[in-house]
Amino acid sequence: MSKIGVAVVGCGLIESRRAATAAADPRCELRLVVDTNAEAAGSLAQKYATRSAADWRAVIEDSSIGIVVASTPNAFLREVAVAALGAGKHVLVEKPMGKDAADAAAIAAAAQASGKILKVGFNHRYHGALMKARELFAAGAAGALVNIRARYGHGARPGYEHEWRGDPALAGGGELTDQGAHLIDLILWLAGKPREAFAYTQTAVWPISPLEDNAFALLRFNGGPVASLHASWTQWKNLFSFEIFGTGGSLVVDGLGGSYGPERLTVTKRNPDGGVPEVEEIAFEGSDRSWELEWQDFMGAVLDGKPYWGTPADGLAVMEVVDALYASAGSGKPVAL
Repeated sequence: MSKIGVAVVGCGLIESRRAATAAADPRCELRLVVDTNAEAAGSLAQKYATRSAADWRAVIEDSSIGIVVASTPNAFLREVAVAALGAGKHVLVEKPMGKDAADAAAIAAAAQASGKILKVGFNHRYHGALMKARELFAAGAAGALVNIRARYGHGARPGYEHEWRGDPALAGGGELTDQGAHLIDLILWLAGKPREAFAYTQTAVWPISPLEDNAFALLRFNGGPVASLHASWTQWKNLFSFEIFGTGGSLVVDGLGGSYGPERLTVTKRNPDGGVPEVEEIAFEGSDRSWELEWQDFMGAVLDGKPYWGTPADGLAVMEVVDALYASAGSGKPVAL
C-alpha cells in the first residue's frame, strides 16, 4: 500500500511532536513542513529529511499530500483547514479549532461538505489516567455525577506578551482559550454539553490585556451537576488536576507526566455507612503516549472509517462554551447554552 503524504503547517513545539508522530507511522510519509520562520521550518525538515516551505498554500497545491496537520496560531486555523478540506485532504486541526465558535462552525461545515476526516487535536483525552477515569465513570464506578473540579496551569515565561498567545488578533482569547479549552473538552467528554455558563477572567500579572492570564468558570448541566474550572498562567509550579465526584465515590486524575508531575488516578469508593472510604491509586508511568495514540485514532478514521474522538461536533461544542464563558465574563451574568 502506498504511503499517505503528510504536511505539517507550523513548526513550533506542538507541531514538532505532530511531525515526529507522522514520521514514525509506517503508513505515512512526512513530505512537507511549513512555517513563516524559515529557520524553524528548515530545521524540522532537515531532521526528517523532507521539504520545507514558508507559505502554507504550497500544501494545498501539492497533490501528493493527503493529510494536513494545521498547527498555526488560532487566527489562521480556519483559513488553512477550510482550504485543505476543500482540496480533498484530511485534516487534523489543533485545538481550539479557531479563534471562536464562528471559526469552528466554518471549519466543521467545510469538513461536512468535503466528506473528508476532520479531527480536532484534543490529545489530553489519550492520557492513560484520563482514559481510565472515563472508562470507570461510564461503568458506574463513581455513581451518578455530582460535580467536576478541574485545574490546569503554568507560569508562562518572561516576554509572553510578545508571543502569539499574547496577541489578541492571533490568539482570540487568553488562558481560557489555551489550556482552558482542554479542560472544557474533558468536562464535555464526561458530562455532555452544559445548559448554563458563568465566568470571571483576570489579567493579574502578564501585560496581555484584553486577554486574561486566569479564567474561573462554572458550568451547570441538566439535572443539577456542576463543573468548575480554573485555567491559569500564574500557576508558578505546573499543575494538572481533574476530579470527578459522584454519588458513589470519586475519580481523581493528577499530573500529566513531565513538569506536571507523575500521572496517576485515585479511585475512591464511598463508604455508605460513613467513615473512611476505600481508596486505590493507579500510577501511569513511562513516556507520554497521548500524541501517538491520538494519531492512531486519526489514522483509523482516515483509512478504515472508524469512529474517533475529537470530531467536528466536539470541537465546535468546546468553542461554543468558550464563547459563552467570555460573554458571561463581559456581562457578569450567566449565559444559557
